[in-house]
Amino acid sequence: MKIQRVNDFVVRFANVNGSGSASANDLFARVLYRLGVPISPKNIFPSNIQGLPTWFEVRVSEDNYLGRRGGVDFMVAVNGQTMKQDYAMVLPGGYFLYDSTRPLSEEYQRSDITLIAIPLTELCNHEFSSPNLRRLLKNIIYIGALTALLDIDLKAVTDSIIRQFRKKPKLAKPNIRALEIGYTYAVKHHSDSCALVVRPSAAVGDRILLDGNTAAGLGALFAGATVVGWYPITPSTSVIETFERFAERYRVDRKSGRKKYAVIQAEDEQAAIGIAIGAGWNGARAFTATSGPGISLMTEFLGLAYFAEIPIVLINVQRCGPSTGMPTRTQQADLLASAYASHGDTRNVLLFPSDPHECFSMTADAFDLADRLQTPVIVMSDLDLGMNSHLCDPLNWDDDRQYDRGKVMSAEDLDDIKKPWGRYLDIDGDGICYRTLPGTHPQKGAYVTRGTSHNEYAAYTEESQAYERGMNRILAKWETARSCVPCPEITLRDKNSKLGALYYGSTSRAALEAFDQLADKDILVNDIRILAYPFQKEVFDFIQQHDLVFVIEQNRDAQMKILLSGECQVAPGKLESVTNFNGLPITATMITNRIHTTLLNRSRELVPTTRAGGGTK
Repeated sequence: MKIQRVNDFVVRFANVNGSGSASANDLFARVLYRLGVPISPKNIFPSNIQGLPTWFEVRVSEDNYLGRRGGVDFMVAVNGQTMKQDYAMVLPGGYFLYDSTRPLSEEYQRSDITLIAIPLTELCNHEFSSPNLRRLLKNIIYIGALTALLDIDLKAVTDSIIRQFRKKPKLAKPNIRALEIGYTYAVKHHSDSCALVVRPSAAVGDRILLDGNTAAGLGALFAGATVVGWYPITPSTSVIETFERFAERYRVDRKSGRKKYAVIQAEDEQAAIGIAIGAGWNGARAFTATSGPGISLMTEFLGLAYFAEIPIVLINVQRCGPSTGMPTRTQQADLLASAYASHGDTRNVLLFPSDPHECFSMTADAFDLADRLQTPVIVMSDLDLGMNSHLCDPLNWDDDRQYDRGKVMSAEDLDDIKKPWGRYLDIDGDGICYRTLPGTHPQKGAYVTRGTSHNEYAAYTEESQAYERGMNRILAKWETARSCVPCPEITLRDKNSKLGALYYGSTSRAALEAFDQLADKDILVNDIRILAYPFQKEVFDFIQQHDLVFVIEQNRDAQMKILLSGECQVAPGKLESVTNFNGLPITATMITNRIHTTLLNRSRELVPTTRAGGGTK
């Protein structure tokens, strides 16, 4: 029985990295988006330049379930290296499109899927003589075939090609020709092969398709950032590239041509964050972006910024570790490393965006938080969120918004105070001291910035009591931070339910779909999405009010569970981990299966079993 659905399926393209397939696959996704159909594309690529397998997966969902689903309904298999595993991945009733220039071997014998044979190489070679065009346009031919098989309006795809090559219109013609070749062949030979259909929809609404790294770079620009110290590392590089691209457009004086920003590529990650910290100390809004290995290298400087109380924003686009790990796969495995970065007693403010809109808004808010709290603030993105496109609400900015620069003293302020000013004096009782910027006053407000122990007047000391006073004051500032960071979002499906679930960041869409699936089976789970660390009272109360709370995250060691257990003093057994660490985004199916299994096992533990002698145990 063929899978028959309208605007509800998963298409996966199996290609070779460096073959030019990415732009063709992205074309397919954007056509569906322009038809108003909700989509979620995922690019799964290797860390080398070319030659290894790559996949591009598009989930199509009229119901707006846009987490990764798992399983494939329609496979476009044009990579001989992975043909067997691609074939096995197709769900019963699904479809397998392959290049039939060479016939399939006899081992491909499944009777529960539909084979769609299209001689892609033969068709391409017959029409185009250029080797480079043949390599690229073979991909467009299968897009043309898909257009026919899924009943997509050919004009919609043609218009998208014209739009894609609007700056190089001559390139549009051969691409359109390749599209028509694939379309015509599929109509002629496979008119009744596929029962999956795409229909124009209004389900997208006004949402935009955007990747999180672009959004974060824009967030930094709108927040007033002017200095970037950075060192390239996958998958964070495009954050800085986006910032620089837009800064070149909007941060250059039109009359003089003078740049009003500085992007400095350093020799390593330590130097990169050192540049940003120096700029932050000097009064600029400064940031850097990195991933796990960079976090490891930056920890000493993060400790300096924490102890010397210098505002700095760091955007961490997480990937698989340890060490080099899998540089082009996604994870949430830097949580503990970021929360407690540096030796000694340190706690860093973390923000957890779940979509590109929040990458934009949280990055912008991070600069206000860093200035207000005078401390590092780390935006915890990841590869899936950062490098893949996601549907999200349009970005917005209030032109009347004022930057929160925190407690920065002016020359007039320094002249007005009667008592001696001290850089690390807590006047207001919130743990946050008043700071000055270099050059503020010709005589007053100067101090030595130290990474060593210091007293309230920034003087070096190893006096135990002075050190303790300083560390306790910074801890008081941490309590102030609880009231500054965004509060969690709580959904109560059943006020009487004692089952809860906690999630954060890019796991959000899969988690919400899983809760709906569980509700369909009369398992009502209340949930809380954590947006920031430090945790607020709402998080403590939610855990306290439920007998069992599932913690959904993407790392092996259940790092959020560890963080919650330590910070919230949770009783053993109250938190149950739902983890995924295979480098691919977690799916709703993974979550529901784990919750089902846990509940089944716990119910069995509560049922007494009969002993051989008639008693129970």
